[in-house]
Amino acid sequence: MLLKERAIPAELKAMRSLNTRMNLSANEKARLKNLEKGYQGEIMFDQLSEKLQSEVFILNDLCLEHNNSIFQIDTLIISKDTHYLIEVKNFEGDFYYENDSFFSLNKTELKNPLDQLKRCKLLFSQLLQSQGYHVNIEGYVVFINPEFTLYQAPINEPIIYPTQINRFMKKLNQKPSKLNEIHKRQADKLISQHQISQPRLPPYQYDQLIKGIFCSECHTSISHVSVKNVKCHICGHEESVETAILRCVEELKRLFPDIKLTTKVVFEWCRVIESKKQITRILKENFNVIGYGKWTYFE
Repeated sequence: MLLKERAIPAELKAMRSLNTRMNLSANEKARLKNLEKGYQGEIMFDQLSEKLQSEVFILNDLCLEHNNSIFQIDTLIISKDTHYLIEVKNFEGDFYYENDSFFSLNKTELKNPLDQLKRCKLLFSQLLQSQGYHVNIEGYVVFINPEFTLYQAPINEPIIYPTQINRFMKKLNQKPSKLNEIHKRQADKLISQHQISQPRLPPYQYDQLIKGIFCSECHTSISHVSVKNVKCHICGHEESVETAILRCVEELKRLFPDIKLTTKVVFEWCRVIESKKQITRILKENFNVIGYGKWTYFE
């Protein structure tokens, strides 16, 4: 049973917006690509875990804290006797393992996912013990991408390779599991402790960002809108003006959480909407109105 769904990470959302509205450096673009790839890999694993028929609780994308240390769990599967802590990696291509480290074939060293798993497992175990739970925890690094190859692969490390994933999921499915209220309370407690991680973003300012409405599908700048609809001239995707404006407002608040939401600010941010009255109407219908006259803003 899925108890906590996976959301698009706030950092990924913000980086997507910045990529559309400013020129990212080569390093920043590479980071965005890695964020996209990591999220895609997690979704691929979700599509497998949601097919589990055994009685388990699934918690995706947990960000927890213990002893002033933040740690993240890609997927936690709670069964009767064991908590399975899954670190998902979407590495693609050829790599090799040497001296307890991972390298690409051009000898670039990568952050060791086994070290990440070890740290996560330790902090998670300590967190559960502090809450009075003493459970068996098994941690695995799952390499989800079928195009991944690891040369000199260790055989005694908790790694699930692409060719082993189906067998791993089958093993989870076949293990007897009967959950009770204690498991549910524990899962609910973990969900309540989930924290929203702060995104690490490149420096940017409001004035340097490109204003306008961008297609939600292909991210092309929208040059014209009708009274009711917004249509992309490149991919043909169409949405209502209200949906487009609200999407832009969400993006504005994501990038500038402290900005005061006014008709003027939204009008400037969307750029191609000609009617301020239309913007005001949509804001009034979807937000609380604060103040009066020229001091009006929305929350």
